[in-house]
Amino acid sequence: MLGETVSVLVALSWTLCALFFEYAGKRIGSTNLNLIRLLFAFVMLGVTLFIMGGSFFPRFADIRTWGWMGLSGMVGFVLGDYFLFYSYTLITARFSQLIMTLAPPFAALSGWVLLEERLSFPAILGMAVTLAGIAISIYSKGPAESAETPESGTGSGTGHLRLALPLKGVIFAVIGAFGQGVGIVLSKEGMMTYQEALNISAGVAGDAASTAAGNPLYVPFAATQMRIITGIFIYIGLIAFTAGLKQFFRAWKNIKGMRAALYGSVFGPFLGVSLSLMAVRYTNSAIASTIMATVPILILIPDKFIFKRQVTPRQVLGAVISVAGVAMFFIKF
Repeated sequence: MLGETVSVLVALSWTLCALFFEYAGKRIGSTNLNLIRLLFAFVMLGVTLFIMGGSFFPRFADIRTWGWMGLSGMVGFVLGDYFLFYSYTLITARFSQLIMTLAPPFAALSGWVLLEERLSFPAILGMAVTLAGIAISIYSKGPAESAETPESGTGSGTGHLRLALPLKGVIFAVIGAFGQGVGIVLSKEGMMTYQEALNISAGVAGDAASTAAGNPLYVPFAATQMRIITGIFIYIGLIAFTAGLKQFFRAWKNIKGMRAALYGSVFGPFLGVSLSLMAVRYTNSAIASTIMATVPILILIPDKFIFKRQVTPRQVLGAVISVAGVAMFFIKF
């Protein structure tokens, strides 16, 4: 139950993260935001690790651990997030988030291949119900939002929208879902490797390694920082290669955008991602990913009561179905 409970907290954290990053991205640009949020999270994680284990950087991680976490950072933070943010500009965030419901199936498939994980029938059924609820909720704004996508034409209805979406945007969103789904499974493998390295070090290095090995939060937070370090270097290279350094430094002068980026970094790369690694450490990767995929549903709450946006009955129905699907993960048959 610990992994499932943490997964719900991750969904809440990522909901707040999405709201802050939506605001920041419009002011400082999505690529700049990707690097800035990782820099903020790197510092916050470093301070946390120093408090936990006396070092700003992850300790006692062997080459295998860095390999797994580096690969996870490349697939999740770089590949997944880059193409997800790009897809927003091609098919709008609404359709991108709909396609992002493919992340749990990708996680299930990669978990089966890499970790030999199995899913019970209630879990599979709960995943299907949750994904159905997400799809219903996202599609509920079809006629209104189709006008925001030039390629979608003037017609309404989900079938027309699916057929009219730009292929490039769909492919990019699928890559984003693949990155998030596979990245979380790679992280789980990396954390298991890291825990083994800490246990071995505890018998050699003494109290420092023993303290880290015995702290259930240390491995997820340290693993997240390893992923972030990989992402930072790759994004720096990407921005430098595309001659975007001037725009990057100019973004720091946008006070409102930077403040939103900081808040989003707290709830996203810092708390959200770290807790997501903790979630998959204590439950099946596909189950955790499915619960965390309810973010598009949770966003309806601030939309209604904070931003005063219209929430249709179909969206409410989708939210109810999604919550019912999540609840099935807690039911013992």
